[in-house]
Amino acid sequence: MVTLARTPQQLGNAIRRARKQLALNQAELGQRSGLRQATVSLIEAGHPAARLDTVLALLAALDLELRVAPRTKQSSSDVGDWLD
Repeated sequence: MVTLARTPQQLGNAIRRARKQLALNQAELGQRSGLRQATVSLIEAGHPAARLDTVLALLAALDLELRVAPRTKQSSSDVGDWLD
């Protein structure tokens, strides 16, 4: 699964989808990542002040990684259309 996320909301949606694909609830993902369920909920809701180390912990718990690549020509609104 390759997902493009350009906003906190899109990143939160991607994390939620990955969690659900693994049949985990937020508390279980929190346990895997060493975070509280409430923190998982905030990230999935697109909280704009999420700490990078928190996001990386969630991605690691989901066996995902963050990659940095040149920006494509699509607008962030176009990206949101196929992410939701």
